[in-house]
Amino acid sequence: MIRRNPLKALFYLNLLIVVLLVGYKAYLNLFAPRFESVHTIEVDQIHERLKDPERFSFAVVGNINNSVGIFEQKIIPRLNRSGIDFMVSAGNAVSGGGEDKYRALYGTLTHLAVPYLLTFGQQEYEEFGSYRFYQHFGPYFYSVRAGNSLLVFLDTTPKTSWRWQIRWLQELLDNNPSTHTFIFTGHPPHHTGQSLPFVEKDDYLQPEAFRQSLMKVIKAHKVDAVFSANLSLYSRQTIAGTDFIVTGGAGGLVLNNKTSFYHFVKVTVNGDQKTIELKRMDTAQNPLYKRLEGLWSFIYSLFYVGFLNFALLVSALAIVAIKLYSLVFVNRDYYPNYDLDPSPWLERPLRIAQFTNNYLPFIGGVPISIERLRRGLLALGNQILIVAPNYRGQPEDEQQVLRAPSLLALGEKREFRLANIFLSRIRRRVKAFRPDIIHVHHPFWLGSLGLYIGRRLRIPVVYTYHTRLEHYAHFVPLPGMLFRNLISHALIKRFANKCDGVIVPTYSAEEYLRMIGVKSDTFVQPTGIEYQRFQAVEEDDIQSLREKLGLRNERVLISVSRLSNEKNIDFMIDAIARLKASTDRPFRLLIIGDGHQRDRLQSRIDEQGLDQQVTLVGPVPPEDMATYYRLGDLFLFASKSETQGMVILEAMAAGLPVVAVRSSGIDDVVRQGYNGYKTPENLDQWRDRVKQLLDDEAQRQTLSTQARSFARDYSVEQFSRDVKAIYATLLASAAR
Repeated sequence: MIRRNPLKALFYLNLLIVVLLVGYKAYLNLFAPRFESVHTIEVDQIHERLKDPERFSFAVVGNINNSVGIFEQKIIPRLNRSGIDFMVSAGNAVSGGGEDKYRALYGTLTHLAVPYLLTFGQQEYEEFGSYRFYQHFGPYFYSVRAGNSLLVFLDTTPKTSWRWQIRWLQELLDNNPSTHTFIFTGHPPHHTGQSLPFVEKDDYLQPEAFRQSLMKVIKAHKVDAVFSANLSLYSRQTIAGTDFIVTGGAGGLVLNNKTSFYHFVKVTVNGDQKTIELKRMDTAQNPLYKRLEGLWSFIYSLFYVGFLNFALLVSALAIVAIKLYSLVFVNRDYYPNYDLDPSPWLERPLRIAQFTNNYLPFIGGVPISIERLRRGLLALGNQILIVAPNYRGQPEDEQQVLRAPSLLALGEKREFRLANIFLSRIRRRVKAFRPDIIHVHHPFWLGSLGLYIGRRLRIPVVYTYHTRLEHYAHFVPLPGMLFRNLISHALIKRFANKCDGVIVPTYSAEEYLRMIGVKSDTFVQPTGIEYQRFQAVEEDDIQSLREKLGLRNERVLISVSRLSNEKNIDFMIDAIARLKASTDRPFRLLIIGDGHQRDRLQSRIDEQGLDQQVTLVGPVPPEDMATYYRLGDLFLFASKSETQGMVILEAMAAGLPVVAVRSSGIDDVVRQGYNGYKTPENLDQWRDRVKQLLDDEAQRQTLSTQARSFARDYSVEQFSRDVKAIYATLLASAAR
């Protein structure tokens, strides 16, 4: 019965994999054990490795740049075989200061078989990397004693004051008992004399005062060598007995010429002697491989665990591939399937389970619509089970209604009930009923339960879109704009797309669903009205009601609405105040209905001096409504939250022309100048249309006749037959 799509299942499986991997990345960044103050651990390991303080060696590399293809795969294996005791990075070990780059570097350095120390370079500093360097490795400038040698690391970025460092370096070297001294500066303190493309002044040590002060300190003390990076080349110059070495070939972009090539430098200390050797790498990367490595480096830095890179990449590509496949290769037919034959289901009784969040005795458009559909379907020989909340005053013996106790009652008069959908007896009763189809009337709570049961029973589920949820934001404990502009539409879209079909009362409602992305089959089916009941009202009953309400010669204006914010009753009261000021014709507006805004609205009526023109009648039993409608001369409506406005059709059935504010649901029912008028939400325009029909008796009678004729096509009997035809169509589609 239920269509299965393995491609869709694969898509969501891959999406789940991506979500899990992203969650794992979040775990690694937020909860995984952190690496902090790594240099303290590395220094301890250096001291442990140096058995003979007079004889050891170390390698100096520069511009690692998170390189996988060169540094990790080529240089590290060679360093591990070279017999060095430790490694020093002269700067730019990362391609940027982001957390992912630092973690990727840490993962790369775990492949080293020897301890290491890092110089704080320009790229360690970028993208707020200074904080991460300090947290993960240690201070920006520091010194380490290795055997008979002193290693000094300076910060040549703008992070640390150069004057402070020069003072610190001067005091350090003044009291230096070491045989050898090596300084690491990140930026070259002396021009190499070689020209390279894209090299700028800032690639060397700045400012000039820093450079001059550093050179002065170096000349005043015995410094064996100064190592730096930041340039993609190799350069060695000897000035006043000190070697100035630029080593920038550990993985960054090189030109593969006589000065710019992949390499590292090996320093060997033997007593009071030291040797510095260039170790050139006989390898090169063509531009294509370099670009591929850049992509790999990006992925590598995301997760820094090999197999996850592949899993993430494959999953992401699979999602894209499946989406592209569904868009390009899957044939789509946007027209209805005219080969369906619903007649077998039209010709036999159906068992229909309906789920609703509100029902009689609660008075509202949705409960009344459901009750009329129930009676109409029963008259056609079908069986009905309605699942609805408990209410006080409900009938004691309801054979066709399954009531669920309420967990919570909302609203000033506790009119909105949150039923207990977790009761197993609800599912057992519905299953025992053996429904052919499930009809839900709300996109959440009991509606969601109906959808769940329908999927479990593998039968079609149809949803009637009754309510514009965005106009009910004041009932929801969330920021109004968030619910109105995002959550309400997303909720309806998601729910409707899970259903096999959606019934909408008007074409404007259907257009709305398509605009928000609803793909399910939609059926435009206005709610029916009991047309004949409005024709059967006795004149004596009308006169008795007129006397009861104290009406004399006034024109009677009728409005039927719940007294709530979304019904826009404040607009109607303001417009009536303007009507009172612009006409001498006596009139009385009867507003029928109840709600949590009643006291506030009554105060507003009193404040504007409309107590003789506007009466809040309160709730009226459904069986008496036809008489109230027939009492009136004109029907007024200002709500913009309707999907159809069933009370408008009822008013027309009683012969009342309508003046309404233009909105969805109203546009399809009120025909301008034929059965009434619809205006923008403009007080003067709305007031003028009401005044026009009050003053022009002939036009009002013409529109009255035409309104009654228009409403005749919306009988409950026809409504029930049409809804059963929709059920039959969905059952035929499911059978295929």
